Amino acid sequence: MHLSAINLYPVKSCRSISVQSAEVDDCGLVGDHRFLVTMTDGMFITQRKYPRMALIDTALAPGTLTLSSAGHGGITVPLDANHGTHPVVVWKDTVDADDCGDEAAAWLTKFLGMPLRLVRMGAKFHRTVRPSRAKPGDIYTFADGAPFMVLSEASLADLNTHIVANGGVALPMNRFRPNFVIAGCAPYAEDTWPRFRLGDVTFRSVDPCTRCILTTTDQLTAERGKEPLKTLATYRRNKEDPTDVDFGQMLVHETKHGTLRVGDPIVLL
Repeated sequence: MHLSAINLYPVKSCRSISVQSAEVDDCGLVGDHRFLVTMTDGMFITQRKYPRMALIDTALAPGTLTLSSAGHGGITVPLDANHGTHPVVVWKDTVDADDCGDEAAAWLTKFLGMPLRLVRMGAKFHRTVRPSRAKPGDIYTFADGAPFMVLSEASLADLNTHIVANGGVALPMNRFRPNFVIAGCAPYAEDTWPRFRLGDVTFRSVDPCTRCILTTTDQLTAERGKEPLKTLATYRRNKEDPTDVDFGQMLVHETKHGTLRVGDPIVLL
């Protein structure tokens, strides 16, 4: 079993970046979920309500983040941009974030058709993983629920077998937006790993990943369908809350600093 892909999502709900290696810091993968799009009142937005966010490409270079979309140009902002710090809301959390300026806000506003701001994790940002999932010192980014999500190639292959048997079309991995993709294990093996090590970083599984309408959004076109939720509901319902369907696992890192590389073996602990 080994790590076959590492994905970063620099801006929550925008497109991913696939990398061969990544550093881990106190909050998670360096470069992952460090930026957020908000309404002007500080309330966050995602693809759940605004699927067009799937069309926003992201790129990281030394010191900068670039957002772009075909036919709409782009905007580059410094990774340390700070045009004032103010509260923003991410689910049930209110955190302090640094505003990235009017130019980034104008590009997003024009692209998505409503007044928006781009904010980032700054010096005053602090978000604690919820106590039911955490131990002292577990903090994270603008991600949902936990710093990382893992999914195996075998789990997706099994799901696609079910989807095709139901008359649907197989889905790509990008529908599920994992940070880590695992090869060489059985379907849903990731559900059974309470602790494991990748490279020099130890992870703890904290919850199954409950799936939402975002997974029904084609990440290349922003068009919506019924899969995979239609099929997941037939065999992956959460035992504690049958209204939820689960696919993948949420992780917290016990080792707060280290390096991960594609090809790293998984060591179960």
